[in-house]
Amino acid sequence: MLKAAWNKNDKKAKTLIWIFSVIVFAAVSVLSRVKLDVNLGFDVHLFAEINALINSAVAVLLVAALVAVKSGKYKWHRGLMMTAMILSILFLVSYICHHLFAGETKFGAEGIAKTIYYLVLFTHIPLAGLILPFILFTAYRALIGEWPQHKKLARITWPIWFYVAVTGVVVYWMISPYYV
Repeated sequence: MLKAAWNKNDKKAKTLIWIFSVIVFAAVSVLSRVKLDVNLGFDVHLFAEINALINSAVAVLLVAALVAVKSGKYKWHRGLMMTAMILSILFLVSYICHHLFAGETKFGAEGIAKTIYYLVLFTHIPLAGLILPFILFTAYRALIGEWPQHKKLARITWPIWFYVAVTGVVVYWMISPYYV
């Protein structure tokens, strides 16, 4: 196992994690309902493409990190997970930009495609909103070297985060033909 990178301060960590999680959730909720009519000089749906690429990369990093930890390559695991977290921050910025500048896109298919799309979307959205504090608490437990607690949280966090990353790509793939 790796040595702790941070000193333990559960009270401060919990407070900061919850404040950050609530701010991010509120920002995404509020800003996704705002549309700015600004000409950026490029197709604003480029942000959605970037989001899909980032989600794809995060999914691959999560699988690689799982393989690394199962192989006992803890430094490699930590680097992969930190990269996934950094990419997730970039995703968040790009996601907000896409919704600010592109607004809402209506799904145009009918039948089974529509049912599948909304099923994926209605599982993706709440899990995406809920996963952030889990990711942060899991990372915190690792950074302070509390490996049993980290492992226990990771067993919940990893599959949800992976599902959110993969379904984010599926949602993009299904909605992108309807971008105007």
